Amino acid sequence: MTDSQKRTIGLVFYPGMTSLDIVGPQQVFSALPGIQIHRIWKTLDPIKTDDGMMVLPDTTFENCPRLDVVCIGGGIGQAAVVDDPEVLEFLRKQGSTAKFITSVCGGSEFLAKAGLLQGYRAATHWAARQQLAALGVEVATERVVIDHNRITGGGVTAGIDFGLTIASILCGEETAKVIQLLLEYNPAPPFDVGSPEKAGAELVNKAMFFMQGASNLELAK
Repeated sequence: MTDSQKRTIGLVFYPGMTSLDIVGPQQVFSALPGIQIHRIWKTLDPIKTDDGMMVLPDTTFENCPRLDVVCIGGGIGQAAVVDDPEVLEFLRKQGSTAKFITSVCGGSEFLAKAGLLQGYRAATHWAARQQLAALGVEVATERVVIDHNRITGGGVTAGIDFGLTIASILCGEETAKVIQLLLEYNPAPPFDVGSPEKAGAELVNKAMFFMQGASNLELAK
């Protein structure tokens, strides 16, 4: 298979994003045969994520080829970017031709604001469900939601489930299973509080308070 025949996956990075939203899926995608991954932003300058990780894009909006899969994640700093006309126009452009239009966590808000989720069900981080619903999206609570060619993952760690789902669609279930085994993706969390339904009101309120404080710090930078 030549480079021109490879299926292309575009991962949109931006300042203040949550690294695991995209790094999780990228780890899965990097093991797929016949796949070319583009790490995309407006420029090739380093990007600082909300946990301090530095990411170096290799593709710009301007020179990005037509993508088979376009994906964007969320993050504490997404409020500063989610209405950026260049970002939304890039998503609209790629979304008009991509085979799969996808997101992880709060990335679904970008897709909604780009007009790509109207009439579709979609997942997002639990703290953003009401915000996404206000944009006219039917919000779901599953870890991964498939609605026609829209594939969306829930919050942060759901990106790994999302990545394996995409892997199965692109390269078959057997390949996805092999990758899951190679990654030893066998979740056994020490605490059973990974959703608001399991965590309870008190812990949810503490988490919301933490996120609000982190968001204010990000906006103040």
